[in-house]
Amino acid sequence: MANTDWGNQTSITEFILLGFGDIPELEIFLFLLFLLIYIVTVSGNVLIIVLAITERKLHTPMYFFLGNLSCLETCYTSTILPRVLASLLTGDKTISISGCLTQFYFIGFFAGAECYLLAVMSYDRFLAICKPLRYAVLMNGRFCLQLAAGSWINGFLAMTIVIVLMLQLLFCGPNEIDHFHCESTEILNLYCSDTNQIGLVITFLAAIFTLPPFVLTMASYVCIIITILKIPSTTGRQKAFSTCSSHLTVVTIFYGAIMILYVLPKKNSLRALNKVFSVFCTVLTPMANPFIYSLRNREVRDTIGQMVSKCLDFTRNQ
Repeated sequence: MANTDWGNQTSITEFILLGFGDIPELEIFLFLLFLLIYIVTVSGNVLIIVLAITERKLHTPMYFFLGNLSCLETCYTSTILPRVLASLLTGDKTISISGCLTQFYFIGFFAGAECYLLAVMSYDRFLAICKPLRYAVLMNGRFCLQLAAGSWINGFLAMTIVIVLMLQLLFCGPNEIDHFHCESTEILNLYCSDTNQIGLVITFLAAIFTLPPFVLTMASYVCIIITILKIPSTTGRQKAFSTCSSHLTVVTIFYGAIMILYVLPKKNSLRALNKVFSVFCTVLTPMANPFIYSLRNREVRDTIGQMVSKCLDFTRNQ
């Protein structure tokens, strides 16, 4: 009977994350690059969270969900990059089995929650553009809380089922993971027993927990585009589209990166390319989101400008 204590369930006690070990001469450069990316990502997303909380004019459903997305992106990046930075700085590529499974759990949890949160944000834009007269009634505070909580809960449920199943199996070597984080396919390859069943379960759960929000997102934008095209004036169409263009950009990048990453064949010859797309999906996308929302959203730009002006005025008066 398998022991569910992560530290004692296997004949090996740790994994080796090979990361970018095939290019050791670039480790210092990669450390500085990822450190800069991490600082920018956390700073940008924390700024969005602060603005969504402190600025009264941003106390709307759209910015409530955006604050949730920024919180999620900060947690997601913090699950991956600190471990990568420590490995590049110290050269220690080992990670305990419990640490690896914990990282795998939270990566899946945050990714699953983001799928649903993006769908919720699409639905919010659908109501705002297609049903503007009923928007305030339909998207009330209680419903917003329920939608946001549901997004986080769905990510939690999906990964809890997966991790419980994975804890029933044993590792017996080899213990090398050719990736910079604990990726599901790489972990499954290290189990002693046949993993076809659990692989099918993971695929099935991924379909259940990602296809519905994807379909809802696509359906929302089809309705939004149809509604926008019916607006007679060019100015009206541009104004309507501007309210959802930032989110549409984020959705396109998110699902585009995921599709490329998981459609790409898992061949040894494509491992390096797989890592590149994984960096784009897990590291660069969370960094880009605050810039997309701030550069393409006038309200956020104006609020940031006012905050900077206040800080400058305060500095001058000291």
